[in-house]
Amino acid sequence: MKTKLIPLTAVVLALNERDTIRRSLTSLSQFAEILLLDASTDNTVNIAQKIAGDRLRVIKTRSEDFSELRNMSLSESKYDWVLFVDADEEVSQELVQEIKEVINDERKNGFFIKRKDYFLGRWLKYGETGKTKLLKLGLKKSGKWRRRVHEVWDINGETSELRSPILHYPHPTIAEFLSRINRWTTMDAEEFYSQGARSDFGKIVVYPGAKFVLNYFIQRGFLDGMPGLIMALMMSFHSFLTRAKLYLLSRELSGTDSKI
Repeated sequence: MKTKLIPLTAVVLALNERDTIRRSLTSLSQFAEILLLDASTDNTVNIAQKIAGDRLRVIKTRSEDFSELRNMSLSESKYDWVLFVDADEEVSQELVQEIKEVINDERKNGFFIKRKDYFLGRWLKYGETGKTKLLKLGLKKSGKWRRRVHEVWDINGETSELRSPILHYPHPTIAEFLSRINRWTTMDAEEFYSQGARSDFGKIVVYPGAKFVLNYFIQRGFLDGMPGLIMALMMSFHSFLTRAKLYLLSRELSGTDSKI
């Protein structure tokens, strides 16, 4: 007997994910629809079609505004419940079963899901990444996404948190990590600028150092060994680049001399 699929749309944003998309989509095999918003130039779509078959719908896009893409997927989703999964994430069977149960709860409009990171051969338990939980499951008509990058889903109504984490396999190499940081921080700086934020000497110097202390010492990232140290340093570098780029962007667009 054919297993009844869970009436839910799983949304995946993809940009050249041929090395990661297989694990992600395979973990979504029990969901009735997979909506792939794809900006790839590799064979990501071909791999996805082989895995998901007729459950897959592909929307080609060139947008780099992640909230715009996610809001588009909300309007395109066939089912009322929508789960957002990154191409480097895996939904465990425990999480699938929990989702199957909670989408029948009419009191909730959305659910936060803890994310468990696998980095440089180790599952991280501490630091910033060890405490990450994201609103990834919700009713499509209950809210909108905001921010171009590091986007947030603003859902109206009551939310809760699921027990089972989503498994995250980011940054297989340091080189790729640095490449993504460079891309994200440019978009972050542009987003902050559009919101009226500005940077100066103090923010460029103080924020990255404070971020490292928070991640490595206060949130005990040192307990994750060398991967914990590298992650803390990378997050600090992310903070530095965002504020440095914001400072340079402000100077460029204002046409005035810097404060530094």
